[in-house]
Amino acid sequence: MQAIEAFQAESEQELDALDAQGQRRRLRLPQGIDLVSNDYLGLAGDARLIERMRAALGRLGAGAGGSRLLRGHHGYFDATETRLAAFGGSETALLFSSGYMANLGLLSTIMTRDDLVLSDALNHASLIDGVRMSGARKHVYAHLDLNAVERVLRTLRPKRTFIVTESVFSMDGDLAPLRELADLAEAHGALLIVDEAHATGLYGIRGSGRVEELGLRERVLATVHTGGKALGSGGAWVCGSRVLCDTLLNRARSFIFSTAPLPVLTAALDTALEIVQAEPDRRADVHRKADLLRVTLRAGGVDCGASASPIVPVLVGRNDAAVDLQRRLLEAGFDARAIRPPTVPAGTARLRVTVRYPVSDEDLQRFAQEGVRLLALARTAAP
Repeated sequence: MQAIEAFQAESEQELDALDAQGQRRRLRLPQGIDLVSNDYLGLAGDARLIERMRAALGRLGAGAGGSRLLRGHHGYFDATETRLAAFGGSETALLFSSGYMANLGLLSTIMTRDDLVLSDALNHASLIDGVRMSGARKHVYAHLDLNAVERVLRTLRPKRTFIVTESVFSMDGDLAPLRELADLAEAHGALLIVDEAHATGLYGIRGSGRVEELGLRERVLATVHTGGKALGSGGAWVCGSRVLCDTLLNRARSFIFSTAPLPVLTAALDTALEIVQAEPDRRADVHRKADLLRVTLRAGGVDCGASASPIVPVLVGRNDAAVDLQRRLLEAGFDARAIRPPTVPAGTARLRVTVRYPVSDEDLQRFAQEGVRLLALARTAAP
């Protein structure tokens, strides 16, 4: 009992310290106009996805019952992976339960202690953790710094070198220079891996992401895509060669030792792929709205960083100021959440705003005007 009480007391002190730094997280129910979720295309509430999942539930059952290497694999997973591969322009695809599990499985499986990994400084935690688990030697290069990448590639390196990057960065909304990274990888015999989590559904003629948009499919070892953002449901998949995906099936611990995704996910993904490819105006409208929001915010003196995607940060700086802005905007009817360290670098606390297809131009402009007004008041009141 004493050990438990001591643990509780120490944990409470740590939580109090987070409170004092403005970094303590708490769960909050959704309220107000959604400017925070990654449901960019509004498909999570689309009646077509819901009806297809409802119809599939009676046919497929509620749960998978085990990992896919046991009883959890069925023909509908094969069919959906074939569609996902065609969508991504790859030979094959392997479906995981989440984006975190996909990145963890991919990187920790194909990299070894004898390899070198070049990782962008602002890569997602799942990429960072996957590299850590692999044991490979890691070089973190300054965000988007191609010169830093080239300097490392020109040095004496191990037999295999990987470059790992997001295509759309999840907190800043800026874009990786994928074509230039592919050029460097080819020139120096490196392998490029791209996480398309925040690009899937939003870029390219098919809508599979920026690798498709830039015509780089044959120059990239693997891409990782998620169904839980623009596609409105869940799961994630690795696109690549049959040899790569078969290697993951045999060695990726996050695939082998996880229960298979809910069977009805396949119905949701199939439907979302159909909608994304049949209705390109949805993604075009999201990008148009994002441009509108950035223009309005920047005209009011708001720093949106280098955002060039539907992710638009409102950079505030201090943790307490970001939390206060979140609260005041909620009172005005908008749900935009504060992001603080360690998710973002110290001194760069922000509201991470996501532009979504269902949100009107008028609501986006009202949000921008209210944000500009509140930030101006905060600057005036600052000591």
